Order: sequence, then C-alpha cells, then structure tokens
Amino acid sequence: MTADTPAPEGVRLQKALANAGVASRRVVEQYIVEGRIRVNGTTVTELGTRIDPENDLIDVDGTAVQLDVSKRYVMLNKPTGVVSTMRDENGRPDLRRFTKDWDERLYNVGRLDAETSGLLILTNDGDLAHVLAHPSFGVTKVYIARVSGTVTAQTIATLTRGIELEDGPIAADKARLLDASRGESLVELTLHSGRNRIVRRMMAAVGHPVTELVRRQFGPLHLGTLPAGKARELTKIERGALLTLARQDSQASPGPEEHSMQENE
Repeated sequence: MTADTPAPEGVRLQKALANAGVASRRVVEQYIVEGRIRVNGTTVTELGTRIDPENDLIDVDGTAVQLDVSKRYVMLNKPTGVVSTMRDENGRPDLRRFTKDWDERLYNVGRLDAETSGLLILTNDGDLAHVLAHPSFGVTKVYIARVSGTVTAQTIATLTRGIELEDGPIAADKARLLDASRGESLVELTLHSGRNRIVRRMMAAVGHPVTELVRRQFGPLHLGTLPAGKARELTKIERGALLTLARQDSQASPGPEEHSMQENE
C-alpha cells in the first residue's frame, strides 16, 4: 500500500465475529466459505469482506450476532413487592438493587406490576427494547396464574375463543389447565397483548380471580431455575435468539397497536 492509497474502510468480517466471541478467525473463515454468514441479509463467501460493526447486521446460520460489546442483556426474576421502574418517586422497592453488578445504565423492557413476579428483561439496547415492549410487534409472553376456583375445560376454551373486556375483546393465544385441587387452579396463559393487568382482568372476567401470578417466558427466553430476586446476563445463545426475534419483528409490518405501550401485568 502506497502513501496515496486510502486505507480500506470497515473491519474484516472474520475479525469482527472473532471479537464477538462467535469462533476463532480460522473457524469464521470456514463459515464464510461455507456460506453460513449473512451481512444485512445477503450471504457472503468472500474472505476479504469488510463490515461496519456499528451499522451492519450479521447472522450466522440464521441467528443474529451481537457485535456491539457495550450492550448488556440481563434476565431478572422479579420478586413480588418490587415495582418495575429504576427509581420510584413514592419510595417503594424498585429495580435498582438488581443492577448493581453492571456499570451500564440498564432499563426494564415492559413492566410487571408489584404483585406479579417473574421474567423481566433489563438492557441498555434501546432499539431492542422498543421492539420487545411495543405490543404491535406481538412478542409472546407465558404466564402461570394461580386462581380461585376450579377451572373447567369450557373456561379454557372461552379464554382462547375470546372474551369482552371494558377496553375491547381479548383472546389468549394459548391456554391450558395445569392443575386443579383444593378449590384453586393453576392456568398457563400465552399472550402477546400489552394491555394493563390483562391476565388478572381476563381471569376475573371468567370468574376465577388471580391469587398469584408469575411470568415464565418472554419471547424465546425462559425463566428456568433462576431464583426470585436474582439477575444474570443472557447467554450467547439467548442473546442470539432475542436479537434474531427483534430484527425479524422490526423488519416486519407491525400489527394493530394495542392500548398500552408496555405491559403492566
């Protein structure tokens, strides 16, 4: 290269992916040759390919890769009694206590009301947070509700067929009875709605008020065995699944907007 020759722009693809922890440069080069990597949706097979890590979207075998190492993605099992905000003006217990292990300023994606426990995502990735929280993108959530009374098969059918609430009709994507004994039942509900306290209102509408509620799943993320009150960073596989979902949804046409920007279950 002469003094008059401009330096090539961008970063070599294999270097960027190696830095992101996908694999060694040598292995990434093999992936490129095998046609397993796409840049902005286009398969690349040239080893000299350069990218802009800040703007280009990369996926390997269809799974999105996080190139920006400054982004943090954290799963929290929010306990009851904690409000879903980083600073509560009324002095109630908030989410700050769960973010002390990270230097970045993290924010919650969506909300769970104080008496609902379960999976909450904390991140500093605003674009991803918008897609995941906005109900028009239809990201599904799975809840386990303990309710009063014995839920029947007819009630489960009613929940999936749809019921009328004061702010319009609503139907569960899926519903199933997990257990019924001693005058109470466990019901699993899958929803993509972002309406305020929707599970509690649905179950009350069919005559089975909620006594305990936990969110077990958010999109591709499962709460698993994470104890209440504990937080952890997402694994590489979980990050990839979450970013893949967010990119797919952001490129799709949003459906009709729901009544609420963020769920507050």
